[in-house]
Amino acid sequence: MVTPMVTAGPAIKRTHLVVSALALVLVGQASAQTPDALPSWNDGAAKKSIVEFVERVTNEGGPDFVAPAERIATFDNDGTLWSEQPMYFQLAFALDRVKALAPQHPEWKEEQPFKAALAGDLSTVSAGGEHALLELVMASHTGMSTEEFATIVQDWVATAKHPKTGRLYTQMVYQPMLELLTYLRANDFKTYIVSGGGIEFMRPWTEKVYGIPPEQVIGSSVKTKFQLENGNPVLIRLPEINFIDDKAGKPVGIHQQIGRRPIAAFGNSDGDLQMLQWTAAGSGARFCLYVHHTDAEREWAYDRKSSIGRLDKGLDEARTRGWTVVDMKQDWKHIFPFDKR
Repeated sequence: MVTPMVTAGPAIKRTHLVVSALALVLVGQASAQTPDALPSWNDGAAKKSIVEFVERVTNEGGPDFVAPAERIATFDNDGTLWSEQPMYFQLAFALDRVKALAPQHPEWKEEQPFKAALAGDLSTVSAGGEHALLELVMASHTGMSTEEFATIVQDWVATAKHPKTGRLYTQMVYQPMLELLTYLRANDFKTYIVSGGGIEFMRPWTEKVYGIPPEQVIGSSVKTKFQLENGNPVLIRLPEINFIDDKAGKPVGIHQQIGRRPIAAFGNSDGDLQMLQWTAAGSGARFCLYVHHTDAEREWAYDRKSSIGRLDKGLDEARTRGWTVVDMKQDWKHIFPFDKR
């Protein structure tokens, strides 16, 4: 017996067409609803370069694929993750500490740079150069246990406010960079802070603010000493420099504390140049980005001649080598989390 061939009638064909059309609509809706991981970034070359790099190194089977264990990204802090004007925020902390400690040091009323610091004379403090700043830091950051210092820092960041905006210093973080940190971690990157700032000044608050735990913070440090106080073991912060994590010190700090060369590095000043050079010199896909402060209205505009966060040699090298340079005014829709523009 031969079974007759059944052909699709008009009704069945119409059903197939409807189902196909519906599927296309649903696919289109799903695509349209895909969330933007970097919503505070304007569409442009900078945002595109970030997304393309992440897609390249996470495309398993692709020529530029990087295993998750090797997806290391390092970030400067001052001027890269949060503001650094009109002075480094840790300097503001040091000045507040000097004022708090002044009753215990009546000699400071006549000794520089303490006299200038107590009077709020920042020009005189700055004129003293690195030596004066070091004196202030040593006097205000040492002679206590690491636990005591962490508590002092936590209390300060919970109350101290920026002189221009009136916001907490921890609110002066860059919303686009917070999104970038989240985006990278969602793609199995491990994010590190590599800053010239004090490591123990940053560690008490970086996890809450950036999602970066203390063990992933690299910074400048003072020497510490183990001792017993009333039978309790403590680490005492000594008035001696241990390591300066700035400029050529940054690659050294990365090597010593991470043990892997980053595949992505982010900075904003010449102090970050060696970190970006070290990152770019590795094999395989590499990504380097400079944040260029160009928005005098919403933040500050400065680069080559600034005494804080100078970007001169780094800007030239970025353009020569094709690194990504973020024009803050053009590339960021919002700068701070509280920025509604």
